[in-house]
Amino acid sequence: MKMKKVKLRSRIATQQGVELTPLRWLSKSIRAQKVSPVEVVDTCLKRIEELNPKLNAFITVLADQAREQAQAAEAEIKAGKWRGPLHGIPVGIKDFYDTAGIKTTAAFEHFKDRTPAKDAVGVRKLKKAGAVIIGKMNMHQLGMGTTGLESYFGPVHNPWNPDYIPGGSSSGSAAAVASGMCYATLDTDAIGSCRLPAACCGVVGFKGTYGLISTKGILEGEEADEMILWLSHAAITTRSVQDTAIVLNVLAEQIKNRKTADFARALTRDRKLRIGVANNFKGDQEVRAAFEKAIRTIRSFGYPMKSVTAPFGDPSGDISNIEVDRKAIAGQAFKEIDVLLLPTTTTTVPTIKAAGDNPQALSPENTIFANYYGLPAISVLCGFDSKGLPLGLQIVGKPWDESAVLRLAHQYQVATKDLTKYPYE
Repeated sequence: MKMKKVKLRSRIATQQGVELTPLRWLSKSIRAQKVSPVEVVDTCLKRIEELNPKLNAFITVLADQAREQAQAAEAEIKAGKWRGPLHGIPVGIKDFYDTAGIKTTAAFEHFKDRTPAKDAVGVRKLKKAGAVIIGKMNMHQLGMGTTGLESYFGPVHNPWNPDYIPGGSSSGSAAAVASGMCYATLDTDAIGSCRLPAACCGVVGFKGTYGLISTKGILEGEEADEMILWLSHAAITTRSVQDTAIVLNVLAEQIKNRKTADFARALTRDRKLRIGVANNFKGDQEVRAAFEKAIRTIRSFGYPMKSVTAPFGDPSGDISNIEVDRKAIAGQAFKEIDVLLLPTTTTTVPTIKAAGDNPQALSPENTIFANYYGLPAISVLCGFDSKGLPLGLQIVGKPWDESAVLRLAHQYQVATKDLTKYPYE
């Protein structure tokens, strides 16, 4: 049966009247053989050819390999061997994760020729699910900054305006997903490293509870600071919460003595959530205005809401009590609430000029506590500032309650679909 070629268009129109295809819809079309994975990959590669010279989101583009994987996916689907919703879908891998036979550099000069022999666990899971690995994403060097400007391979630019930072360290991932160069990316988040660029680029950035997604195979065999090992979480960048849930279903580990959740189904499962609105976050005037508007929208859902103090604390580099603190956090900060709301960033997106040589020019003050306590957290678009740059709403949950975080984030995204737009449409 020859696959019918159709124009890749979403059923969700943006304000500009131009459309991007959600992963979840595209997957159904691929399974029904209305769209060929080869066509999808070629579309992404054309987009990369057009936009990557402007944005520098990729370190390595795997064009030949991606086409081979797409051809294999097409043949499997024709033979009735559909592997699941990611089968034939182009995804990117942050250049932190080892990829067998492909350079994995962490955007660091010393690792520019580093080629691992085997895949990281997350990469292996994506391949098993039939995802097409289209390339390795640029990032802030060694994950040690929030701007995305320091990389041996050159800075990443914000797809909304190249004079602004994209956020970091998962800078290339957010820029690529926002501009339609791939449908999802596997990332890391150690102080907000996925959520911050997601907020800056107007996409969805998610990290689960510490240990939910394996980090094994991140620069395997290289030395790493103990604090980074404790704070670093595997993460996911997509254009929608529904797409995040699809990817998470593939990447989530089976945790001993814990029932494996279906995160995609959890999005629409009826649940009465108790919501806490943080009253101690930092945020400039535009950030606060967008956050207050988001709270008004969420209040209309009818959930009980109360003002609470976010558990920011001040670890100051001390992780001696981190395990004890993680065990206690649910009974402390989440005793009377299920999810906590606050802005993702403390300011609007800085210009490259304003960021200068400061690798932490974009403050992680509103995000790092979720890493210290190992909490599930997500950033979703909640508006645009006066310069037309995106702003993020952050939703944080108690340990192992990803379903609550994803449920509210999805509900909010559906209620604010009029906000949905992307650069280069």
